[in-house]
This record gives sequence, structure tokens and C-alpha cells, in this order.
Amino acid sequence: MSNTACILAIDQGTTGTTALLVDVEGNIVAKGYQEFTQFYPHPGWVEHDPEEIWNATLQAIDALFEDNPLNIVAIGIANQRETTLVWDRETGEPIHPAIVWQCRRTADMCAALKKKGVAEEVKAKTGLVLDPYFSGTKVAWVLDHVSGARERASRGELAFGTIDTWLLWKLTDKSVHKTDYTNASRTLLFNIDTLSWDDTLLEIFDVPKAILPEVYPSANNFGTASFYRNFWLETFGKNISLDGIPITGIAGDQQAALFGQLCTNPGMAKNTYGTGCFLMLNTGAERVETETGLLTTLACSLDENPVYALEGSVFVAGAAVQWLRDGIEIIGSAQETEEIATRISDSGGVFVVPAFTGLGAPYWDPEARGAILGLTRGSTRDEIVRATLESIAYQSADVVTAMLSETKATIDRLRVDGGAAANDFLMQFQADILGIDVERPTHIESTGLGAAYLAGITTGIWDNVEELETHRSGQTKLTTDALKAKVFSPQIDADQRNQILTQWKRAVQRVIG
Repeated sequence: MSNTACILAIDQGTTGTTALLVDVEGNIVAKGYQEFTQFYPHPGWVEHDPEEIWNATLQAIDALFEDNPLNIVAIGIANQRETTLVWDRETGEPIHPAIVWQCRRTADMCAALKKKGVAEEVKAKTGLVLDPYFSGTKVAWVLDHVSGARERASRGELAFGTIDTWLLWKLTDKSVHKTDYTNASRTLLFNIDTLSWDDTLLEIFDVPKAILPEVYPSANNFGTASFYRNFWLETFGKNISLDGIPITGIAGDQQAALFGQLCTNPGMAKNTYGTGCFLMLNTGAERVETETGLLTTLACSLDENPVYALEGSVFVAGAAVQWLRDGIEIIGSAQETEEIATRISDSGGVFVVPAFTGLGAPYWDPEARGAILGLTRGSTRDEIVRATLESIAYQSADVVTAMLSETKATIDRLRVDGGAAANDFLMQFQADILGIDVERPTHIESTGLGAAYLAGITTGIWDNVEELETHRSGQTKLTTDALKAKVFSPQIDADQRNQILTQWKRAVQRVIG
């Protein structure tokens, strides 16, 4: 394998980092993964250790390599979006733990800004709602709560970035401070019409321009990795190097997944089932505004012309299954949930609303909290597990309903990816509750593939998206029979669907506020 030309894709997620090697035919030929720690210093607060993220990324990359060096020709990065960190430009040391996208610590700040009447202006410029989810209030919080940070920031001594920017900074030996359109569009500081940092927004959120990275299209030569062979020898005992490899693709994870699913034409949609659940609809050159809590955001672009998308964000999806495992400890692994869910005919009237950190689209209620409803004396672990899986599909259905009500789009097929997309029960229930086909491709690692596709197109590995489409349905060298491409079609009628959704909506109303 040492002579095989490959792209290294780094998919830096909320709970771990995945590294992929993707060959010129679009096959995933190797995969590495490393989890890292989640910190919850107060209720509703979530933090990461930036250095631990970096080390987990190195460990995931290391897992790809055999004894001989590979012919890596480009690097692409996809990342958990909105997660915010600030570091010292000279030392490279973070001045505070990374504040994760799920963190709700700035809810009061957002409420105060809404009272000032700036929400409409913010939405007009960014396509986003005023919510703790996004980076703007997070970076302001760090500058306000770390001694001397504001003064240092105004002098240009500090750097702000989302995780892509942090990894790029580290990979290039602290020489490159850049991001891409998709990540910038999630900060509340970036104007998605002018494609630039907005002075009015910076004033609203009290963020100095001196700490911001440069912004480029997702397919771009962002810099060159500077990793010397001695580092790998000393750290991992392997004779390998990333030195001199160009970093030619960067995108926020959901936009990367949209590109990885090759939803590059207006009207195409995908849903990613990860820690959260994120449904995106490509709207092309047209910026679509909505009144139902959906977000207008920037999708991946291959040049300086913007591509827009509508997005609905579900904060807790796979994280609810993780809670079953680590929180209340009623399962040993996520893989158990499919067998548990299918050995009972329904959830027995039990509904789980996993609003652990509030509710995202279309509700946008940061004060909502999770609940298990409909319990009876006959309820068991099985009903709770099944209802938790069903909650992921219900929340996604809420987003699809809002999306269709606000646009002229007709979604007749939903492309899916992410770890939980491997769960056949969940995918079938999603098709049932939506009333449309759900298409799971051979490659469910769409986020990493999107990063690889961007990097490969920039470096000329592939000429265009049409060439990539020929690879999408092929089998990867890591794919098992259980994960081959599959289409799930609805198996219940409209009356059953409406009855179940009505019950779900009643459950949601019980937790709002």
C-alpha cells in the first residue's frame, strides 16, 4: 500500500476524531479513530481540552499507518462546528478550554441581545438565530472571563478559531490562521452575502477583528503541513512524515457531509446522525429565508461564488444513545439498541424527549430539558431504548416538515450518513415517519469523504463532482455486507404516521420552557 496515492481526511467530531485514507477511486482504504474526554463543569455547560483533541487527532492518524510510508498527496479537514477556542499566538497555548457547540452558558447573553432588538439584523446578515449554539457569544464569553484577555485580543496577541482553524494552526507549525466559508458562517460574525467578517456584527458581539482568521472557499490551498519525521519516530515509533503535504480542503462537518453525499444540486438533502442530527437542503445560489427556526447557511463552494443551504439542527441524537450507555447505564453498547428495539412491536406509549441541552430547530428553546413520558408499570428498559431511537427520527421529521413548509422543494428521498445511520431499525423508522425513501450509501463516513473530495478536487485528483458520482455507489474495501448501500421505504400508512406524530408533538410541548 506504500505506493498508493491517497488523501488523508481528518474528521474531527464532538466525541472523537476519525482519520480516513481515501484512494483515487474514492475507496476508504484505512480508518483510525480516537475518542476524547467530555467535560461538564456546570449543568448545560460542555467543554473540551484543545490539546487532547490535537493528541486524539494524531492518534487517529497514526492508526492508519503501517511500517512503510504512504503516498499521501493532500489533506482535508472536517470539524465539529461552532466549538470555540482562543489561544496565544506566540506560545500556541489555549487560554481557556474549548467551549463546545452544545454548551448553553451564553443563554443569558443571547436573551439580553434579543432584548436590545438586534436579532433581526443578526439574522439578516448571518442567516442564523441568536442562540448559544453559535460561536459569537462563546468567544465574547472567553474574552470576558479570562483575565486580561480583552486587552491582549485588541493588541492582536490572541487568535480565535473553530476546531478546523486550531488543527490547521497545529498542522502548519503555528504558521497559518485561516478558516473556510462554511465554518465562518456559523460564528454569528460573518456576513453570508458579502462573504466577509462584518463590522456591525463584531460591534454587537464585542469581538475584536484582530483575533479573526482569514476566510476562503472550502476547496482551497490553505497551507502545507510541517510535520517532521523525527516527531513520528519519537512519538509513535514509526518512520513516517506529513511534512510538505498540502492542506487543500476544509469544511464544517455538516457541510462536508452534504458534499460527501454529493448533494451538490439545489433540492438535494441529507441527514447526518451523529452526536446531534443535522438535516441540510442545498438551495444553490439562492438564499432562502424561513420563519420556522431553520437556518440559512453557506454550503461548500469550489470557488468564491457562494452556495447556500437550509439547515435544521437537532442537538441530541446519538448523544441520547450515549446517555443510555454512560448516563443511566441500561445498555452496554450502541450496537445493542437495534436488537432491543426490534424485539418489541412498539414503545408502549413511551416517548423520550432528549432535550438535555435545550431544543434546536424548529423550536429553538434553550430552556427545554429532557423527559421520559408515558411510563406505566409495564414499561421496561426495552421501551425506553426503543423510544430513545424513535426520538431521533421524530426530531428529524420535525425539521423536514418545517423545511417543506418554507420552501418549494419536494424531498422524495433523504440521503443519510453518520454512525447511527448503520442502525437498520432507526433508518426504517425514519422512512416510516417521513413517508419517503431513506437512502443509506455504502459510505456512511460522508463527513470525512466530503473533506477528502474537497481536497482531491483542489489538487486535481478528480476533475469534477460528476467524476465523484461514479464512485459513490461502489463498495469500499472496509464495507461489510451489513453496511452495503440500501434504500428504506415507508411501511406504514399516512393515518398511522399522523397519529404517532401527534403523540410526539404532545410530548415535546410538555418539555418546552
